Amino acid sequence: MIRVGILGAAGYTGGELIRLLLNHPEAEIVFANSESNAGNPVAAVHEGLIGDTDLQFTSEMPWDAVDVVFFCFGHGKSKQFLGEHDIPERVRIIDLAQDFRVVGPLPSPPRGGALSSNGQATTSYPPQGGVGGGLHGSALHGSGLPIYGLPELNRDAIRTAHFVANPGCFATAIQLGLLPAAAHSLIHDDVLVHAITGSTGAGQKPGATTHFSWRADNLSIYKPFQHQHVPEIRQSLRQLQADFNAAIDFVPYRGPFARGIFATSVVKVEADVPEETYVEMYRQFYHTAAFTHYTDKALDLKQVVNTNKALVHVEKYGNKLLITSVIDNLLKGAVGQAVQNMNLMFHLDERTGLCLKASAF
Repeated sequence: MIRVGILGAAGYTGGELIRLLLNHPEAEIVFANSESNAGNPVAAVHEGLIGDTDLQFTSEMPWDAVDVVFFCFGHGKSKQFLGEHDIPERVRIIDLAQDFRVVGPLPSPPRGGALSSNGQATTSYPPQGGVGGGLHGSALHGSGLPIYGLPELNRDAIRTAHFVANPGCFATAIQLGLLPAAAHSLIHDDVLVHAITGSTGAGQKPGATTHFSWRADNLSIYKPFQHQHVPEIRQSLRQLQADFNAAIDFVPYRGPFARGIFATSVVKVEADVPEETYVEMYRQFYHTAAFTHYTDKALDLKQVVNTNKALVHVEKYGNKLLITSVIDNLLKGAVGQAVQNMNLMFHLDERTGLCLKASAF
């Protein structure tokens, strides 16, 4: 049995993680840490768990009693926490914040930007909490650098990792649409991406753009061309296509629904190559993936919401490849993928505890 600790357990990701782990046959929750809710029943905050658990939040962190800890902090807090606490090296870490996702020089030009020959951005990218300055193993838990926790890209490395940096939600959806193209060195022009996310992507803390009366029947963009997930997308694409040097022109949208991400990416390709060639590239790339599947069906969110699945679909129009990808932002985009990574780290089947029903109707 894997003994689990959860830090930041009172938020959306903490609640979803508890729900998954309560039903995981090989995991036991030892503690759910929340300073502000210490002593309160978990189900008093995560009301969807009423009747499922008697677990209480705690301010304690008994490291000697756990094998793995999940960081469900807000962005920027993981790096601070590790600087202030000594976690035994035998305890593995899965970090859901963005602090350690990008390692080394950031290949991250903003809108229209490009890279110099040494891989540095020719124009500075807006700073992000904790990433971008290069990370050194001596400053981290255990030995070596964190492993970027996208199983479709780094499955073997995750199996032996002590520290996994779980990908961002938008980054997961967009990368899963683009990785096969990068693997075949298809991306040489700027990539146009539009993606829409549900309100849970903004976290549990109420805000003006998450208020029901504003969000319902409404649509808006935010952080166009400068979203914080772009650097990790670029990093992964360059892992597969070393000469990738194009801009990712990403326009994120806030959607009038609670959960899910629907992304479309446009990649310029050879006009005389038939669509079937690209379809087969995608089908083969994901044919052994546990949760990411290519489908000939047109995509919609309800095919994946409440599951750890990602679905990908491509269509070709002249010299443009239209790639559609969909995920649940809280599951494949956060804690579902984190549990998938835990399964890999402890040599379980990736699907363990993650056979979930989509909210198709």
